[in-house]
Amino acid sequence: MKIVLLGPPGAGKGTQALFIKEKFGIPQISTGDILREAVAKKTELGVKAKRYMEKGLLVPDQLVIALVKERLDRGDCKNGFLLDGFPRTVAQAEALESFAKIDKVVSLEVEDEVLVKRLTSRRSCRVCGAVYNLLTNPPKEPDRCDGCGGELYQREDDNQETVRERLRTYKKETEPLMDFYKKKGILLSVDGNRDIQEIAKEILERLEKG
Repeated sequence: MKIVLLGPPGAGKGTQALFIKEKFGIPQISTGDILREAVAKKTELGVKAKRYMEKGLLVPDQLVIALVKERLDRGDCKNGFLLDGFPRTVAQAEALESFAKIDKVVSLEVEDEVLVKRLTSRRSCRVCGAVYNLLTNPPKEPDRCDGCGGELYQREDDNQETVRERLRTYKKETEPLMDFYKKKGILLSVDGNRDIQEIAKEILERLEKG
C-alpha cells in the first residue's frame, strides 16, 4: 500500500507512522531522512542539496522531488511505502503523481491549542538527543534524561510564538493539498486529539478497508 501521512507539527505523525509501517511491512520515508542520507553518501543530488542547506536555504522543490523519486525506485518500496512530510504542497503532489500512484492519504486533525501545548512541552537531551514530552512522556527525573542523565532543554523553535507561526504556515500550505486529495477520494481525516492507541486502531482499520 502506498500511503501519505499528513498532519501539523505535534500531531503525532511519527508515533502513528510506526504503527502503520509495522502493520503493512512498508518503509517509512521522510524527506529529512532522504536529504541527510544523500548528503552523507555524497550522491550527485546530495551534493546539490548540501549547497542550499549550508546556506540555511530551503532545498528547491525540483531537487526534493528528484530525491524522493530516487528513494521510491529502491527495491524495499516495491510493495508500498509510507511518505511522511511529503508532499507539502499541491505542486509536489502533482509531481509525485507522475511516478507513484498513492492509495490513501491519512490526515491527523488536531486542535491548535492542543498542538501548542504539546510542542511547548517538548524537551530534548543535550547529550544523546532523546526527546521527551512533559505531558505525554515525561522524564523520571525533572530536567534529566532517563537514558544518559544529560540535561534536558527546550529547543528555540518550541516556544509559543514560533509554534503558532509554524502552524499558520502549515495550514496555508497544506489546506489546498487536503482539497486536492479529497477530490480524488483518497483522503482519510482522523481525529488526532485522542489517545494514541485509539487513533492507531482507527487508522489501521480504515486503511485495511481500502
